[in-house]
Amino acid sequence: MAKRKKVDEYRTFQQDWTDEFAFVERAGSAMCLICSDKIASMKRSNIKRHFDTRHAAFASKYPAGDSRKKACQELLSRVEASQQQLRVWTQQGDGNSASFAAALAIVKNGKPFTDGEFAKSFMLDVANELYANFSDKDKIIKQIKDMPLSARTVHDRTIMMSNQIEATQVKDLNAAQFFSLALDESTDVSNLSQFSVIARYVAGDTIREESLAVLPLKGTTRGEDLFKSFNEFAKEKNLPMDKLVSVCTDGAPCMVGKNRGFVALLREHEKRRILSFHCILHQEALCAQMCGEQLGEVMSLVVRVVNFIVARALNDRQFKALLEEVGNSYPGLLLHSNVRWLSRGKVLSRFAACLSEIRTFLERKNVEHPELADTEWLLKFYYLVDMTGHLNHLNVKMQGVGNTIFSLQQAVFAFENRLELFIADIETGRLLHFEKLAEFKDACIASDPDRHLHLQQLAGFTSNLLQSFKARFGEFRERTPLFKFITHPHECAVDITDLSYIPGVSVRDFELQAADLKASDLLERQKAELASQHNVAVLTMFGSTYACEQSFSHLKNIKTNVRSRLTDGSLNACMKLNLTSYQPDYKSISKTMQQSIVNSETPCSKFSQEM
Repeated sequence: MAKRKKVDEYRTFQQDWTDEFAFVERAGSAMCLICSDKIASMKRSNIKRHFDTRHAAFASKYPAGDSRKKACQELLSRVEASQQQLRVWTQQGDGNSASFAAALAIVKNGKPFTDGEFAKSFMLDVANELYANFSDKDKIIKQIKDMPLSARTVHDRTIMMSNQIEATQVKDLNAAQFFSLALDESTDVSNLSQFSVIARYVAGDTIREESLAVLPLKGTTRGEDLFKSFNEFAKEKNLPMDKLVSVCTDGAPCMVGKNRGFVALLREHEKRRILSFHCILHQEALCAQMCGEQLGEVMSLVVRVVNFIVARALNDRQFKALLEEVGNSYPGLLLHSNVRWLSRGKVLSRFAACLSEIRTFLERKNVEHPELADTEWLLKFYYLVDMTGHLNHLNVKMQGVGNTIFSLQQAVFAFENRLELFIADIETGRLLHFEKLAEFKDACIASDPDRHLHLQQLAGFTSNLLQSFKARFGEFRERTPLFKFITHPHECAVDITDLSYIPGVSVRDFELQAADLKASDLLERQKAELASQHNVAVLTMFGSTYACEQSFSHLKNIKTNVRSRLTDGSLNACMKLNLTSYQPDYKSISKTMQQSIVNSETPCSKFSQEM
């Protein structure tokens, strides 16, 4: 029998080393339970040296014997529990990704975080029936049961996806050549002011329109307050403010005040020229409201009659019954709201469609409004119906995300040309562009061929509306050469001083270079490069705050009466996921979470710190 070499006794891991030195065997190496270091050579001397030099405090606190054995066994239990959790996470990889997808769906539909548990219950009920005859039904059911969807989990997933989107936004914003902002402020259901910040920039070959934040304002909402809140946010997120080209606001004093408005403070802080635009949709709505005293009286009567019918429950029910009785296809009248851009036109259109039934109903109620049968009043009423229809059409055309400032300006200028056409249409009596008014005129002539209708006053109303349009949109008219330069660069002469709004462009340096290179082709190249920068800058400009209004609509759906205690961070995360054009990569987030568990501090090292 061959004599066994002494070294062979130490080539395999000895179980008693666990209780003596806090080591276990893992994948052919000895791993320390205290610090997780591995020793490839399984020699008792190496393991003892590591224990004596690295963990002397542990050896002193737990002397050899039962005390150390108990401490080492506790370390071993913690390591095994940690590894078991890691195995569960690895097996649930798809389940974690699925929980991200579920959380995203919950948030995008404006549902509370607590709906995650309901979603799981719903899926289990459906799966039990849908996969009843599947051989792997039990596996599917288990996957659904194991999918984490508690309220806390849905909340955490939402924050993670929002943070990822925000990081992408800031990265692309810093990589962009220029960007512009649309800003507006509104009040939520808890009477807290919310400041919406929307950015537009070019990322690659795509124009992005992204909600950067909805900033809560706890106190006053002066220009100083708005700027302070925005400036703190810009610094925190490291926004490249040196690339800001323009700002679009609703025209409120706190935004455009000459000295202490947000825009003035922003220009003062940046110490350079930044273009500012008053939302073209707000200006169009203001023009539509300036209809003069006579038309104002018409609208006032319509609102009073509508309120009499709709605002009283019994009247509303009886009027709806009357509409159903006579076969009118409309379900009722619409209430007017001054804050809604399209409300006036919709209210008038519905009122005109139900005018006969309104007269009948008022007679039954013994309410007298002789104007509803007066020819002159009806003439102005039907004119107002048609004109508000044209204004609503313009408003809808300018709504939507992604409209360039150039296209919005062209829409307004085109409507001004239409108003001139409408004036001629009324003056000639053709009324080709006033459908309801033409029908009323034909009905009047049919009943009394000798009746004369005073259409000239309607032409005057249209002329006043045209003048109202001409008096507004000043900043858009001033920039007409700049906007035309995009589509007709060779026909439009733009002075270099007009392009000084572009960040980094120095009029002084360009003029000096132009003088030096006057006879050189390099001058034309520099002009072409400047024109290219201008084109990109104009494409980023906002002409309206529609994107902000859209964000407030989402805010209303997310922060409701039953969710009024939603925190600022949670609200911002929900808003970002609802408004972004980016798709969150929740699979990569899930992998990062798993990797963080692998790389995180092990329970045994925490235990050693407690020693």
